[in-house]
Amino acid sequence: MVENVIIMGAAGRDFHNFNVYFRNNDRYRVVCFTATQIPNIDGRKYPAELAGAAYPEGIPIFPDERLPALIREQSVDLVVFSYSDIPHVEVMHKASIATACGADFMIVGASYTMLSSSRPVISVCAVRTGCGKSQTSREVMRVVQSWGKRMVAVRHPMPYGDLVRQEVQRFADYEDMDRQDCTIEEREEYEPVVDMGAVIYAGVDYEKILRRAEQEADIVVWDGGNNDTPFYKPDVNIVVFDPHRAGHELTYHPGETNMRMCDIAVINKVDSAEPEKVEALRRTITECNPAAEIILAESELLVDDPLVIRGKRVLVVEDGPTVTHGEMRFGAGVVAAKRNGARELVDPRPWLCGTLKDTFADYPEIGTVLPAMGYSAQQVHDLEATIDACDCDLVVSATPIDITKLLRVNKPLIRVRYEYKDHGEPTLRQSLRRRLVD
Repeated sequence: MVENVIIMGAAGRDFHNFNVYFRNNDRYRVVCFTATQIPNIDGRKYPAELAGAAYPEGIPIFPDERLPALIREQSVDLVVFSYSDIPHVEVMHKASIATACGADFMIVGASYTMLSSSRPVISVCAVRTGCGKSQTSREVMRVVQSWGKRMVAVRHPMPYGDLVRQEVQRFADYEDMDRQDCTIEEREEYEPVVDMGAVIYAGVDYEKILRRAEQEADIVVWDGGNNDTPFYKPDVNIVVFDPHRAGHELTYHPGETNMRMCDIAVINKVDSAEPEKVEALRRTITECNPAAEIILAESELLVDDPLVIRGKRVLVVEDGPTVTHGEMRFGAGVVAAKRNGARELVDPRPWLCGTLKDTFADYPEIGTVLPAMGYSAQQVHDLEATIDACDCDLVVSATPIDITKLLRVNKPLIRVRYEYKDHGEPTLRQSLRRRLVD
């Protein structure tokens, strides 16, 4: 008997699970995907060109809210949960909906969807969005480059546009990003890597991506997304932790899985976190994964001109996913503003425009920062309009990119960047060398 399947996702892990586990599996027939977290990714199809011969019309994508009706309408036997950075209790709510409607509920085991590479793979993942995973990935890349090795990064998927066109994406310069019509979210991940003189891949079909990357790499660095598990089987598995959210490593999916699988546990942000929370994290990691090596790190702030902040009424623009589904109440922008004597953090909510009103309605805990939402051209326009309308003296932008390349704002703006910094020994460089070189 062929089982009818719904894959629940957010335009990333769901497509990967389909490609490697369901696409050529005669036991299953995937009737649809559901979509959440990312705006405007439902209402389209996973195209026939990518879905394979068994799906000549492609596979429709519906809103997550329609799950109960879809189970009944499509006579669904199995619901497969395939997205990340969600509380354990919410995962079980989804399971309860599925089983109450008569379907089984499954989370595919991490190892079943990890592709093997002919090259050594270093994976960098996290227990939550906003832990400092990207800056840690860049430090890993710098270490590999210092060994004289050819390093290629592969980023967790963000295919929010034309899926066929995005099947395999290679970014080596800014023009590649322009040709692919990259969103702010994509540029935040790709631009810092390109600025290092490195190549980064992303897309939809991660088997094809891996084989392309292997052709120009001595070592592949998996640059994870959200708190998802790696798509590639790692030789060294690094997971980043945030002591500002100590306890979340036990309560979010699949962040706890990452904690229990990691070889190296990086406790980041120890320069700004309470020492007792750092120690609480250390105890949890040691209890759950006693084989993991624990490294302490700082998220070093780099401010263009810190003196400009003093005494100003400041609008802080933070990384979008970190303060939305990542649930961080503040990021590097707020830390930089307070450290450098801002008179006031201006609340953007009275001046919100367009889609940003919906964002704050969906995530009311955001508070007095402005998330750099940019999943679409409309969101970029609304971000620009909100900044222009806001009554403030200065904009402090803590997104990983220079947003003035995409926006024209009517106020002075300074950038805050953040980079990985070891906090004592062992260092990340020492640990990687011991595992891969010595």
